[in-house]
Amino acid sequence: MDDRQSLEGWTKEDICAHLGDDYDRFHGAVVPPIFQNSLFTRKTVNHGYTYTRVTNPTTEVAEKKLAALEEGEEAKCFASGMAAITSALFSVLEQGDHVLCPKSVYAPTRGFLEIYLNRFGVEATFVESESVEAFEQAIRPNTKVIYLESPVSNVFSLQDLSELSRLAKAYGLTTIVDNTWATPMYQNPIRFGIDLVVHSASKYLGGHSDIIGGVIIGRKEAMTQIMHRERGMLGGIMDPHQAWLLLRGIRTLPLRMREHQANAMKVAQFLEKHPAVSRVYYPGLPSHPQYELGRRQMSGCSGLLSFVPKGRGEQIHAFMKGLKFFEEGPSWGGFESLINSPGLGISEEASRLTGIPSGLLRISIGLEKAETLIDDLDRGLYSLSKGREIG
Repeated sequence: MDDRQSLEGWTKEDICAHLGDDYDRFHGAVVPPIFQNSLFTRKTVNHGYTYTRVTNPTTEVAEKKLAALEEGEEAKCFASGMAAITSALFSVLEQGDHVLCPKSVYAPTRGFLEIYLNRFGVEATFVESESVEAFEQAIRPNTKVIYLESPVSNVFSLQDLSELSRLAKAYGLTTIVDNTWATPMYQNPIRFGIDLVVHSASKYLGGHSDIIGGVIIGRKEAMTQIMHRERGMLGGIMDPHQAWLLLRGIRTLPLRMREHQANAMKVAQFLEKHPAVSRVYYPGLPSHPQYELGRRQMSGCSGLLSFVPKGRGEQIHAFMKGLKFFEEGPSWGGFESLINSPGLGISEEASRLTGIPSGLLRISIGLEKAETLIDDLDRGLYSLSKGREIG
């Protein structure tokens, strides 16, 4: 199919399955080939390619799909989510600038803003993500960027993207949103006036826990600058084989996200009713304090959620280690279910700064049967509860 044609009438499923594949260009190959080469010569044909560090035909197919899914003009793929995040920030920041960011943002992003950029005279202020007023009150004369992550890592609070976009435009600020959790299937920040959208493609976009990648989506002018400057000069481009694997993941993204969401909702509802659980953090639950905001700006939810079991730290640790179908690991978004423990051993100061409560566990709900995962958690919570009574 000609990816230059109008996308009117195309569904997201159509985009994932066909956009950019260009069967005639690739000799009818139903799967685009991997252009696993560093250099493109042009002695007789000026095809527009020179060097894979700048662009590559395989990577471009993934970029066309992702730009269309996010309703942006162009996308650029990177070697990791952090390469995309840092490049997006580098593309708009200068020495002496100031950034606003939710306090519960992804820890490496916070570290980059708080520690690394500080070396170059860029300051960051971390605010309560739920409050538009908190962002407005924190704006300074040198504020340049409002960096968002909705929902935020670990506690899954939301930001009002439409209101914050209007706020940013009123002050001449650039907005950047990490949309990894919701994916383009369930949230499209550009609809709400956001300037740049970033993703860790290692998570749901790839979907198989076998690639590391990132992407930025935005207006063509900004993307062209990033391609030649931040990505081209810093060298953080996604390699062709990773892009090919990403394409494989994108083809099944709609199917996988429906299953992740359905499984996660069942698990979240089970945990919310369990007597050994004190709180569940999941925007898909009507009990979530920003449930209505989520319904306005998201069409669905993914499979990542958190909860706080009742018990002491060592008991919660034993519960986590005793699960059969949840492997322990810090990533998420793959076919497998995972558990991680950002709230175990956290200090009061760190809890105050990040909003992560003591004892919080984060789980990524995979593609196993929901009943299997619920039974696994139920057995573990029963043992945890029993241990609390004995102890």
